[in-house]
Amino acid sequence: MNDIRVKAIEEIEPYTGEYALPGIRFRYAGKALEVSAWGMNVIELDPNIDAYPEHDHASDGQEEVYVVLRGSARIVVGETSTTVHAGDMIRVGPSARRKFVTEDEGVSLLALGGTPGKAYTPSWGG
Repeated sequence: MNDIRVKAIEEIEPYTGEYALPGIRFRYAGKALEVSAWGMNVIELDPNIDAYPEHDHASDGQEEVYVVLRGSARIVVGETSTTVHAGDMIRVGPSARRKFVTEDEGVSLLALGGTPGKAYTPSWGG
């Protein structure tokens, strides 16, 4: 028996709960693929979005890597703003406050997360 899961990003329903924001689609890719070793989500921001919440992971120690799948955006970390494009990878440490802002072009990001030295426990029960 093969242990394989294949999903198109568009097949993964975006989050629609009380914290959903217009122009931002947050897709639980790890849950859809039953990944249990690390956190993984796809985040899509429409053009001209600045509502992506600034956040850090200082309390849980999680570091994140973002891979730009399509489009471009600015990642703002503190006073630094860097434009990232399709194919770029960005590592952000736990204490760095970060947010993404789009301009004339939207962006699709693959977000991977985990806490160094700590086993990952998926919140979806994997």
